[in-house]
Amino acid sequence: MKSEVRVLDHTSKVLENNPLKDPHNRKVIVYLPPSYGSSGKRYPVVHLIAGFTGFGALSMNLSPYNENIQQRLDRLIKTGKIMEMIVVLPDCFTKYGGSQYVNSAATGRYEDYIIKEIVPFIDQNFRTIPKAASRCIIGKSSGGYGAMWLAMRHPDVFGLMATHSGDSAFEYCYMEHFAEFPILIEKYGKGHKAVQKFIKTQINTNQPKGSDFHNIINTIGMSACYSPNPKRKEYNFDLPFDIYTGEIIPEVWKKWLNFDPVRQVKKYKNNLKKLKLIYVDCGIKDEFKLQAGARIYCEKLKENGIKYTHLEFNGGHMNVQYRYDTSFPIISKHFSYK
Repeated sequence: MKSEVRVLDHTSKVLENNPLKDPHNRKVIVYLPPSYGSSGKRYPVVHLIAGFTGFGALSMNLSPYNENIQQRLDRLIKTGKIMEMIVVLPDCFTKYGGSQYVNSAATGRYEDYIIKEIVPFIDQNFRTIPKAASRCIIGKSSGGYGAMWLAMRHPDVFGLMATHSGDSAFEYCYMEHFAEFPILIEKYGKGHKAVQKFIKTQINTNQPKGSDFHNIINTIGMSACYSPNPKRKEYNFDLPFDIYTGEIIPEVWKKWLNFDPVRQVKKYKNNLKKLKLIYVDCGIKDEFKLQAGARIYCEKLKENGIKYTHLEFNGGHMNVQYRYDTSFPIISKHFSYK
């Protein structure tokens, strides 16, 4: 018996007429374990969500010196490290690079897309165990952030959560790039019109991208998610700093902090206590200082009497998919199989 990967078309009502005019017809990739075709039984489900500028299909990429997600899951199942499970790879990419899996007036309702559409869609089309104790949300980087955000707000949907290097403690992972943004964006003009020009001329498939592209698109993408402003005439979000000096704008920055997981633990502590698993890991050499966010997040969990597993490893932020060899077995042990 071999595993199977199916690619399904899904037409979203939630994303129809989204602010960025991104497609509302999306591909959903589903990994089915080796016995799925012959057993007739039901399986727990992992929803694996991508990082910034990523989408589900990238996890299927073949590499001569690495495994894609199907190969990794096949090996973990064959060696008895994990029980058989269904794994779902949705597409939440946006023009600005990603959605952070939140509802935003600047990008779209991607929290609703996952919770109200993708989860039911999978349960309706596959033999899942359709309950929170048998459903996990996991991701890395922005996907790890999305896992934290969705699980703490919807413990009735996701009973297990695993975050790898997830965005948290925003003052460490985002703020250090704010001062350089006004300098980098000047290449495209002056003030807010420079941002407008970047969006109009640089967000496309033309290559090569300049060395400043990622830093600019990252700040644009996060601003669109955390501080949307459809009334702004140049573009549909507010930057959390002055476009010329880089000085923090407190009222906008406060909107960002309302999305920061370390600042939301107390608010959602009752929801977090319902989770069967909270798994957190991060490399101690993370280039975005996310090891600090992971530590602070776990301390907040401890202060509020919430159980968790926190692991660190000697690595950075990039190419750490091998950490799934650690998280998936732990997820497997905590699943309900009935």
